[in-house]
Amino acid sequence: MRCFSSSTAVLLASLGATAANAQAYQCRAPLVSGVPLITPDSKPRSVPTTGYTLALSWSPEFCKPRESSPAHRVQCSGSNGRFGMVVHGLWPQGQRTWPQWCRQQNPLTPAELRKQMCMMPNARLVARQWSKHGSCMTKKPETYFGVTRILWESLSIPEYDRISREDGLTAGRIRSAFAAANPGIPKAAVGVKLNERGWLEELRICYSKRFRPTRCDDRRFGARDGARAKIWRGL
Repeated sequence: MRCFSSSTAVLLASLGATAANAQAYQCRAPLVSGVPLITPDSKPRSVPTTGYTLALSWSPEFCKPRESSPAHRVQCSGSNGRFGMVVHGLWPQGQRTWPQWCRQQNPLTPAELRKQMCMMPNARLVARQWSKHGSCMTKKPETYFGVTRILWESLSIPEYDRISREDGLTAGRIRSAFAAANPGIPKAAVGVKLNERGWLEELRICYSKRFRPTRCDDRRFGARDGARAKIWRGL
């Protein structure tokens, strides 16, 4: 397990000091009475951490088939606000694979889970990200989610609703718009995940071990710049 160094903490503090508007939609965090029980779906894996990925999910596309799903009511019903980009998770990366499902030294509490519900609007998602990924990065869930929030709030999300109306939209345009809205993050550090029908599902921002934006490998880079793309606006 990799613990965050003091130099990393200083770097993240500097990111937080210049936070931009990462989420333009309003959200009311729901009450949380318990933490969902998460069962690992694969074996624990301990490998050295070489970097990190901040995965951002495009909520209108995710919610398209889930608007009436009780399991996704907070994110998709509209009763807690409408979401654009939300955090899927912060993932440690290894050389050829990634660490996962490490031993948890401190449990996630309902109060800590509720704090994340406007950034990651699904209780099971929050609990799973801590169990699968955060446990391999730090001892305390509040540290994992604190780092995630600093990275998230340092980002500015482009007007993808407007960009979705452009003719000839491509993955490269989606990637370029994000890089232009976030000076210091090059296009090569922005992964674009499209589904099999060409709709935007996720952006994946690639970082080094010191949380500096870095070139994504092929697996995280996703769709090539010339790939035709579409963005669902949730209308």
